[in-house]
Amino acid sequence: MSSDPKIDGFELKPGFRGMASDTGSDQTMFKGVHWGKAMMWIFLVSDTFVFSCFLIAYMKGRGSTPVEWPNPSEVFALDAFGVPVPLLLIALMTFVLITSSGTMALAVKYGYEKNRKMCGWLILATAIGGLTFVGMQVYEWSKLIHEGVRPWGNPFGAAQFGSFFFMITGFHGTHVSIGVIFLFIYAYKVFAGHYENGGKRGWFTTMKGDYVEIEILGLYWHFVDLVWVFIFAFFYLW
Repeated sequence: MSSDPKIDGFELKPGFRGMASDTGSDQTMFKGVHWGKAMMWIFLVSDTFVFSCFLIAYMKGRGSTPVEWPNPSEVFALDAFGVPVPLLLIALMTFVLITSSGTMALAVKYGYEKNRKMCGWLILATAIGGLTFVGMQVYEWSKLIHEGVRPWGNPFGAAQFGSFFFMITGFHGTHVSIGVIFLFIYAYKVFAGHYENGGKRGWFTTMKGDYVEIEILGLYWHFVDLVWVFIFAFFYLW
């Protein structure tokens, strides 16, 4: 179901010439798109460049160091009943975060269907999943710090490993934490009925909101999940 407003008398021109015309216009390009969704997409594209720069720097640093890079199967192993299991904690973190992406997608669906209870509970489940992920990441950081990993060195190999790890996973963890805060806020707003009957004025703006805000928050959350897939591949599998 589309959430974008309908504009009478407006229709997109067909073909590549139409796309060029719309792109070159100062008003037409985003006329049929909700302003919040457009701004979120612009933010996500800019944030993609930031994460890309971090991961490219990581590849450059890892590829150029003559010192042996730490083995992730050893660094990130977790003891289970006295037996070290490689990447056990990371697998659990990934499962929780990907599952939360599914609950967020369902929350958007039930939001547009105006099923307030299901939407609210699914947003709350997503928030709990994100909070669980952050908690496990805090444990992971504490474990590595206890083992001697620092931004300027570590006992497992190349000194650059610590600085790259804390910078990139910390930046991503900040994104998740911010998302969790907003998920709890939006869960409250859904349960309180702020999006029913024309909406209620928001907390950070004087404009009224509706269920499209849930979709906008969902875009952010899916982006955070997608970035983690790349971090997982670069840090834990390579």
